[in-house]
Order: sequence, then structure tokens, then C-alpha cells
Amino acid sequence: MPSKPRFERREFLKTTGALLGGAALSTGVAAAETETLTILSYNDVQNAAAEDTTLPRLATLVEQRRAAADGPVVVLGAGDQIGPHALTPVSEWRAPVDALAVVDPDADTVGNHEFDYGVDGFTEAAEASSFPWVATNLVYEDTEEPIAGAERYVVVERDGVRVGVLGTIYQGLDGSVSDDLGAGGLTVLDPVETVSEYETRLREEEDVDVVVVLNHIGVRASEEMAEATDVDVVLAGHDEQAYEPSVVSGTVVSEAEANANYLSEIRLTVEEDGVTAAGGELLETAEVPKNERVSEIINEYRAEVNLDEVIATTETELDASANLNYHEETAIGNLVTDAMREKADADVAITNAGGIRSNASYGPGELTGGDVFNVLPFDNKLTTLELTGADLVETLASQVVTLESETGQQYGAEVSQQVSGVRFEWIGHEGSELVRDVYVGGEPLDLEETYAVAVNSYMAGGGSGFPLEDKPVLDDTGELLATTTIEYLEERGTVAPTVEGRMQRVDSTFENEPEITVDGRGRTVVRLDKPDEFDALGDDVELWTKTGETVEPEAVVDGDDELVVRFDDAAVVEAADGEGEGEVPLDLYVDYDTEEYERVYFDASRANADVTATVSERGRGDGRGRSDGHGRGRGRQRSAPAR
Repeated sequence: MPSKPRFERREFLKTTGALLGGAALSTGVAAAETETLTILSYNDVQNAAAEDTTLPRLATLVEQRRAAADGPVVVLGAGDQIGPHALTPVSEWRAPVDALAVVDPDADTVGNHEFDYGVDGFTEAAEASSFPWVATNLVYEDTEEPIAGAERYVVVERDGVRVGVLGTIYQGLDGSVSDDLGAGGLTVLDPVETVSEYETRLREEEDVDVVVVLNHIGVRASEEMAEATDVDVVLAGHDEQAYEPSVVSGTVVSEAEANANYLSEIRLTVEEDGVTAAGGELLETAEVPKNERVSEIINEYRAEVNLDEVIATTETELDASANLNYHEETAIGNLVTDAMREKADADVAITNAGGIRSNASYGPGELTGGDVFNVLPFDNKLTTLELTGADLVETLASQVVTLESETGQQYGAEVSQQVSGVRFEWIGHEGSELVRDVYVGGEPLDLEETYAVAVNSYMAGGGSGFPLEDKPVLDDTGELLATTTIEYLEERGTVAPTVEGRMQRVDSTFENEPEITVDGRGRTVVRLDKPDEFDALGDDVELWTKTGETVEPEAVVDGDDELVVRFDDAAVVEAADGEGEGEVPLDLYVDYDTEEYERVYFDASRANADVTATVSERGRGDGRGRSDGHGRGRGRQRSAPAR
């Protein structure tokens, strides 16, 4: 299950002294004694295990904060530590396990990416770890024993303070990891119910003073757990948010983003009657000196593969952040899928948004092999399937997350994929056709035609909810997506991928379908009847061809019931060049504000109009012909900004 760093965090705790309202704790702390317990935590180390950057700094910061603490210290991880990372081909789980041995945590929990090497791979990693793994709600169905390699809970005692540690993961895990957990007899119990049961057991049977949950389900689920249970601390992982320690219903909740960029520090005042105060902050690792031993471990593994060799130059920025790649078309998504489509000689290529990792930007500038493996760290192979047009529509629609869904309410509407060779509109709302206006290779999709579609092996097996498990396989190359992309870059030397309108978001549709005539002279005007929910004009207005050319308007007049959009006629003809004379289908997209939707991610809603342009004999005008006057109207006029 991919990570999604997009939830708005609550007010931060910056200092100690915020009283908690949780249940009274047991009396493991001696009467009249007060201890300040420091809890240090991190989560989603992932790619940092392959780079001599933030993980060595995190190790030093943990050491520094241990030494500076006024009282006992417990160090904990909230999952997704052993994958994915760029050293997977040479080390699998070994690089992060070796590095984390230096950090010396007291416990870690099982995240979904602990299964990047399968169930047996996790068990091997756990057995090789110098610290215990906790899996409170991930158990064998017949015995309710935790997954092999993990413990149901851990009790850590420091200076007389007993800390009970639980570890939880999300239900639905089975459909988002490499192995079939159900086939192995594993199941995921309800996290809140399981934590409530074991919180009581820890207090009554283990006499703990503090209960901490390592909750690899994200911030929102951690806040819900805080509201539904009497635990003292919930440390989140999975959605990779920088969420400073905050009190939620008497429980401290925190998350340290990802990739060892932060260390969460929580300080609890523990007295005879329980935890009476709390404070803390997130500490950045960026300026901290590196731990030499952790750097040495990482560099020894890196020496086995040439990750530092420059393979190409990009003239554009390649943003691999999960936030962007889940929601919209990206330059790096286009680069990866173009490489897939070319290698497979396919009509279409699709990759899941969660397969693009690292949450970093690359370029403009040089790209190394390590950069590519950071972005594509999984053991995913290039696979080509045969899909009908109807299958392709179903596949694209399977990844659209509606705004009204539970996931959409947390993260906003999402398209959740990157594509090549195909263009379509997606509608992220319930009750709507999720995918429409699909074009392959510049031609309208034929539902009955068959297409060669390049995907990765995870998707081909049904991963991330792609309905592809039973589709015919045309070719299974056995080649890593990272290798495919590196070869593509090496062949070109210089690349400049950009956003090309492959996946167009639409919230509403203009009722009228304007028809225009263009000949390369003067101006052309499009008139649009505004939808009822159209409250105010947004910033972007763009006209697109079906082959990815775009034209920005010279002016937009926002009237009471009508929008009037004026274009340079020559610019429209130039964009439609290659379509031939006659009717050319175009799409006009208009950003607007509305109270109809509570948007989570996007700044504006988006309306679409299908425009038919009749291209007559192209003139020799330079595009500075006179206006026909239709640009004059009621309301305000503005020039549309560049995108």
C-alpha cells in the first residue's frame, strides 16, 4: 500500500506541561516518585537505508537525545523500515537491518513494506534483527499467534518505568503486499478492538506505567485510536507525515514523516497516578553529523552496485513525491511509463502511483543510477498484457479514488497511476463515470479492439486493486522497471519530460458544446454556459488537443451566467497542426471555485467543455488579426496566467 503524506495535522505541542486526560495508570513507579520518560521514534525509513545521508544522521541524533534526556529513554519504530530502498537488488532487507542495529531501538512494528521480500523474507529479517518486532493484530487465524518473527507485545523497563508496546497495521493489508497472507493463514484483527484488549492486559497483568501503540495506519487512524482507547501514546507510520507531538483525547499522537528526515521526541511526566503531562517536538536530522558506522554499512552495500554513476541529464524537474504522483500526471511518471512502453513496444503503459517512491525531486541536472533505483526500488518486472478497450477503461477506472469515499475524504480525489500512450478524463466523484473520453495513440478508444499494455509484475498479479490478474500475458521480460528506465535514459543522454495532459481531472461539464471555425487569422471566441455550482473563476483556463498540444487564452470574460474565452486563432491552428483540415475535437478546461465540494488536495474544481474546431484553409496570418468583438461582455476580464 503506497504512502500518502497529505493529512492536515493538528495544533502542535511545543513545550511540556500539557495535561493528559487518559485513564489512570498502574503504580509501577514508586510512590512520590516522578520520572520524565523520553520516547524517541521514527518511521518509514525506506530509501534512507540505501543512501549515506539521513539515516546516519538519525543514528547520531538518537544517540545525542539519549545522552541529553533527564530520565529513562525508549526508542521505537513505527514500521516500513526494511523496504523499499535502492539497495534491494543486492541486499534485500540486510542493509536496513544492519544499520538499525546501530540505532538500537527497543522495538519496531510490522509495516506493509516489511513484506517486500515476502512473509518468509520478513521472518528472516526479524530473526536477523537485534531488536524485537511487534505485531499485535497481525496473527495466524487459527491460533491468534503473531506472525512468525514478531511478538504480540513488548514490555520495556527503564529506571523503574515499565512501557508496554503494541504494534498495529491496517485491515486490507493482504491486498497490498507481495505475498498472499490469507493463503498463509494470516489475518488482520480490528486495530482498535485489539489495542483496547491488550492495553488492559498490559496494565493489569504486566503492571506497565505507559502504553504505546506503534500504529502503521497513518495519522487519521492514530487520532481515531487515541479517541477510542486509553493508551498514552500513538506513534503513526505509513502516510509519512511530519506530525508533531499533539494531545488528542488525552493521548499523545506523533509521526516523524519518513526517510529518516525527522526524529520524534515525546517527554512524558510519569507519576504514581499515571502520566500527568506531556510535551515534545519533531527534530530534523538535516544538520546532524553522520554516524560513521551507519555510513560505512550503507557504503559497503553501495559499493556492490554502481549507484553513483551519472547516466543522463534532465532539463526539467522530476518530482517523485507521493502527494503529486497520486493526484495528477507528473513528468517523472511520464518518463517511467514512456520507458516501459518503448521497451515493450506496447500501445499503452501504466504504472501504479505507489511504485514511484523517494519523495524527492531530481534535476534539472544530472541523474544517477541510484536516483532511478530510489524512485523505483521495488522488485517489479516489466510485463506486457493483452487488454480489450473495455478492459483498459476498467483498469484505468480501478485506480480513481472519489472525493466522497473514505480515502478521498482523507486525501482528496486521486487518479493513483501514471500512463503513456493513452489520454483520458477522470472524474473523482461518486455517481459519475470515473473515466471517459479515452484516446489511444491519438485515436478514440475502441472498446472491442485489443491493445498491448505494459505494466509491472505487481500490477499484473492484481496488486493495488488493478483487475489484471487473469489477463493474457504477451511478454514477461523479467527486467526490473528501474533497469528499463536506466536503459531508456542512457540511450538518450538528455531528457526533458513535461506534463502533457495525459490524465485530465474533471469535476463538472459545461452543458453546451461550442463549435468554432479557425483558419489562422484573427481571434476565435468560445462561449460557455456556467454550471450552477460555478461560484468564481479560478486561475487556469486551457484548450487541449487530443494529442497533447495546449493553447492558453488571450482573455477570459467572467459574466453572470456565461464565460467568454478568446484565443489567438493562429495558436489554435498551430496546436491542431497534423490533425488535417475539417473537424478537430478539442477540450477546454476551466478552473473554478465552488462550495459544492470540500476539496482536500486540489486548490480549485475543474469544468470541461468539448469543443469542435473546424479547421479551414490555413491563412498566413501572424496571429495578430483583429478581434471580432465577441470578447466584450459583462463581468471581469483577465489574461490567463501561464501554467
